[in-house]
Amino acid sequence: MSQPLVSFIVTTYNLPVALLEECLNSILALSLTKDEREIILVDDGSDTPPINQLPQKGELIFIRQDNQGLSVARNIGIERAQGEYIQFVDGDDYLLTVPYEHCLDLVRRDRLDMVLFHASAGSHHSVSVTASRPMSGIQYMAEHNVRSAVWGCIFRRQTLGDLRFTPGIYHEDEDFTPQLLLRCERIVDSHVAAYFYRQHAASITHSTDAKVVAKRFEDTLRVITHLRNIAFQLPTSSRMALQRRVAQLTMDYLYQILVGTRSRQRLEATIHLLSERGCYPLPNRHYTLKYTLFRSLIASSWGRRLLVAGIKTIK
Repeated sequence: MSQPLVSFIVTTYNLPVALLEECLNSILALSLTKDEREIILVDDGSDTPPINQLPQKGELIFIRQDNQGLSVARNIGIERAQGEYIQFVDGDDYLLTVPYEHCLDLVRRDRLDMVLFHASAGSHHSVSVTASRPMSGIQYMAEHNVRSAVWGCIFRRQTLGDLRFTPGIYHEDEDFTPQLLLRCERIVDSHVAAYFYRQHAASITHSTDAKVVAKRFEDTLRVITHLRNIAFQLPTSSRMALQRRVAQLTMDYLYQILVGTRSRQRLEATIHLLSERGCYPLPNRHYTLKYTLFRSLIASSWGRRLLVAGIKTIK
């Protein structure tokens, strides 16, 4: 058999079958022939295996594992994938046909290492024919804020090398995507919204459970520290690109501490912890206006008081 062009790795855990059907139908609706696509459905230990209820089961490679989390499910999909390219899709989301076809056209025509695209909360969108010029992942990271969600790109499987998702952590994409970008020699940002992302009030990012919130903070700090340590082992251009991402993650982390705790004491303790790990103060770079303003405020005692007071006024 010839190599598939794209391996679609779909992950699911206790999802309604109707959502899975919608997801799989969006893949089957693409212009890819049966030989050009490979659909790998990884069930992360659902209470009831969905495969027998799916009318598309004849089109799937179905893998079921004990519940071990999204990272392990994706890693299993990577090991099974045979396609030249990989596309991750969460089982409760789906691809938007016309915009995604634009991304496939870029892949077919230019054999890029990665094509980036945007998410949408709507199902119908026009497609811009413009796209960024090809550049390296290092250059892209040095010049842009990274969208870390791994489903927001189609990428060449060979670029992965030994890179895999870290099991057992939240925000696994924040750790994975910057490292993947560093490995890509030619990427393009398509500027299209090609992925329907379904927002869930009960998701981990929206949870107010104290244990979940604590783990979110702990895992974010773990990712920041890990990426910083990687950066200092890299050549100059790669190091500077990754340091930008680390700085942005650190800024977001401090902001989430502010929003989540509204505590000056907790903010000061977090800054002390970041300082011990070499992640604070934030680099004196003008990445974005938001970053520059936040860095100026967080760097001084009066600025931190102002930030806490401002957060406390928000209902």
